[in-house]
Amino acid sequence: MSARRMRKKRLIGEINVVPYIDVMLVLLIIFMVTAPLLNQGVKVELPRAAAEVIGEDPLEPFVLTVDAGGNYYLQDEPDEPASEEQVRAQAAAVLRRAGGTPFLVRGDAAASYADVVRAMVLLQTAGVGSIGLVTEP
Repeated sequence: MSARRMRKKRLIGEINVVPYIDVMLVLLIIFMVTAPLLNQGVKVELPRAAAEVIGEDPLEPFVLTVDAGGNYYLQDEPDEPASEEQVRAQAAAVLRRAGGTPFLVRGDAAASYADVVRAMVLLQTAGVGSIGLVTEP
């Protein structure tokens, strides 16, 4: 009779996951509370780093230069500032002609961040999907 009792009692081989769910929910609440605090900016001085040279591309890049005064210069006309409409029209024309052309923005170190971003937005509104930044090594 004792052998029958041993056969009828089986061990339960399941893992109780309720404590793990409780821990997960507590962590979720902690992350939800702390996430808005991480979005605020902190003033830092960014480090300088050497930029590596990008490999040669068979297509000549379209370079838009932004000087310290916020003026735009196209690669074809380096002596004469271009208007925002001219930049958009030139970029759209280059995209239609050669869709794989790399687009680069070359900003003066004294140029304001807003002017460089505005140049990138001009290229984006012309339909450019990927824009690179030119740096000096």
